[in-house]
Amino acid sequence: MGASYYGRSPYSQVKDNKIDLLVQQYEQFTIPKEESIDNDFARFNTIITSLKALKGFSIKNYVRKFLRVLHPKWHAKVTAIKESKDLTSLSLDELIDNLKVYEVIIKRDSEMVKGKREQSKSLALKAKKESCDEESLTFDSEDEEYDMAIERLQEILQNTRKMRRSESPHRRMPKVTKKQKPKGFCWRNMKR
Repeated sequence: MGASYYGRSPYSQVKDNKIDLLVQQYEQFTIPKEESIDNDFARFNTIITSLKALKGFSIKNYVRKFLRVLHPKWHAKVTAIKESKDLTSLSLDELIDNLKVYEVIIKRDSEMVKGKREQSKSLALKAKKESCDEESLTFDSEDEEYDMAIERLQEILQNTRKMRRSESPHRRMPKVTKKQKPKGFCWRNMKR
């Protein structure tokens, strides 16, 4: 009763449902950035092979669809293909071969850039290490200068104290109270 009610056989309903599902997969087909062209094409080919068996889609639609869903990193190559090839006569196999060659070039260029980036990072780290070594040497020499200056100042103060003790009481400097300030006092004028 169900088949006669709709006027279609159960087989044609199943076929129509499969076609709808495959068309939906075809329309929603996307290619992730990190996936290879071989994997992309294998997934795409599964969908279109099933569609060909159930419903006739033209090959030119397949080529255009595959070019449309490529990741933006492929934009330059897609533009070159569109400008240099007649998409109505371009086969999927020829397109995939062309894209595989470009994929190898992209990977090689990416590895070269990555290698140069790592090399420059290595050089930057080496330069930073050398800079840090120079700074530590500078700090060490500044510390040595500081230590020497402190030692020299301590020697001067010790010598000054010794001189004060050895001088006669009438040559000693008068003690200064808070109210009094010495006039014209200079450390250079003190005898050693």
